[in-house]
Amino acid sequence: MARLTTLKLRGAGARRPRLWRGAILACAAVYFLVPLAASVVFTIDVPGKGVTFDAYTQIFRADGFASSLLLSLELAAATIAVVLVLMVPAMVALRLGAPRLRPVVEVVCSLPLVVPPIALVAGIGTVLKWGPEHLASTPFFQTLVAIQNPSFPAVLVLAYTVMALPFVYRALDAGLRAVDIRTLTEAARSCGTSWPRALLHAVLPNLRGALLNASFLTLALVLGEFTVAQLLGFQPFAVWIVNISGSQAQLSVAVSVLSLLITWALLLALASFGGGSHRGDGRRGNPPRTARTPCSTRTARTARTARIAEE
Repeated sequence: MARLTTLKLRGAGARRPRLWRGAILACAAVYFLVPLAASVVFTIDVPGKGVTFDAYTQIFRADGFASSLLLSLELAAATIAVVLVLMVPAMVALRLGAPRLRPVVEVVCSLPLVVPPIALVAGIGTVLKWGPEHLASTPFFQTLVAIQNPSFPAVLVLAYTVMALPFVYRALDAGLRAVDIRTLTEAARSCGTSWPRALLHAVLPNLRGALLNASFLTLALVLGEFTVAQLLGFQPFAVWIVNISGSQAQLSVAVSVLSLLITWALLLALASFGGGSHRGDGRRGNPPRTARTPCSTRTARTARTARIAEE
């Protein structure tokens, strides 16, 4: 009897967290879906015309849509490349050679969360104004002109790289914590592999999920950033949406809804791509697959040769 009572109490205690989780998820769904539904209704309900999808059909024909979106995607690709080239070797070296400096690097990478974008762009603008006056007779003057090219403003890439540091650091740090980097690199180095080759073939394949998370967060940051681009006088995608909102409100809201849905789709694709292989291995009862290092490849080749010789 006492055992049955204990089981009932445990079952009741297990149901309570489930109810709370369901209530919290329902509140979150209402919080996010109600504004989205209101935005969709605003874009398709035209007074005097009824329900129409003209706002969505006009998106791709809107003046400046293609150029601004292409510019934002180019800036995002460049920012992702720069921030990963900087952070991945630095994070691996930090974990292997100087783990005590991790709190210092974490604080430095978190500074962009403390400094507001308006202060960052004020400093960038001051440097860009100071440069032509003092560097006009030096080769650096052409560099200042080149990074402000409206067709591809590299100064935005530099600013976005700094702003993306906190998100990229967190994503890579979580990935490195889940992988035994020291064992992988030592195994690769023991076979005579160089450090760059060990990083490319032994470390990076095991950081696929972390790299995808960092890339997606950087992409979302670049596509949605407005303050820096607006104050520096450039017109990527977010600035274009705000500029057309005064004259074409329904079109701007339709573009915002479409970009939000695309972002959600990319997030779901990222989640399925990053965890699909591990889920598949779990269903089959197999251990998670690890990346093949040059040492493991050489060992497998040697074992195969030995078996052939024995036969």
